[in-house]
Amino acid sequence: MPLPYQPVGMSSIYKPSTGWYAADVQQASAPHPAPTGSRQKLVDAAIVLIREKGYASTSLDDLCTKAGLSKGAFFHYFKSKDDLAVASANYWSESTGAFFAAAPYHTRSDPLERVLGYLEFRKAILAGKLPEITCLVGTMVQEVYASHPNIARACEDSIRAHAAALEVDIAAAMRRHRIRARWTAESLALHTQAVLQGSFILAKAKGGAAVAIESIEHLRRYIELLFKSRRRTPRTGRR
Repeated sequence: MPLPYQPVGMSSIYKPSTGWYAADVQQASAPHPAPTGSRQKLVDAAIVLIREKGYASTSLDDLCTKAGLSKGAFFHYFKSKDDLAVASANYWSESTGAFFAAAPYHTRSDPLERVLGYLEFRKAILAGKLPEITCLVGTMVQEVYASHPNIARACEDSIRAHAAALEVDIAAAMRRHRIRARWTAESLALHTQAVLQGSFILAKAKGGAAVAIESIEHLRRYIELLFKSRRRTPRTGRR
């Protein structure tokens, strides 16, 4: 059963071809022990089905069938589908957080290169079927933002936590490249998530990841422009 962004052995959907990036992505995606047991089977089932069908269209019967468990087993672990959705959002945040923390762009010394490397990594993992490359919490929150506030909060927490990890590198890049602006590292980190989530919507509408890749490339160019005027380049000769 696919896990979020295939953090446990994602080589089945992403097979990089050449260069240092390929080797490092393969290393970052090497298999790690994953939680097991009936509760985890239900969480995994929710992650797969909600990305395929949406939250409202995923029934308890669907979840139990996918997990290979009875409804009695379901209610042993969760009071309701809402509780499972919150648990799934929390697990998504934890597992994808670990996946991105192990990504190769963290080895770059310049924090701006780490930010740009993050975008390249996001492009690299856009391979596979659409449900496998889209975001669980982004998918869920579009449906439940007004009707299920507890699920919406869990989704927001997940998105903000992911943005916060990127914010650290953006802030470091601003210091290193002496950027003084009215925008903040936090706002730019959240903007990256807005672009990414929007690109997933477009990918679903168009039936392919190409438009999402183009959106990420535009985002990279935008960030490069924000830093371009202040990036220091070696100078020779007299002024």
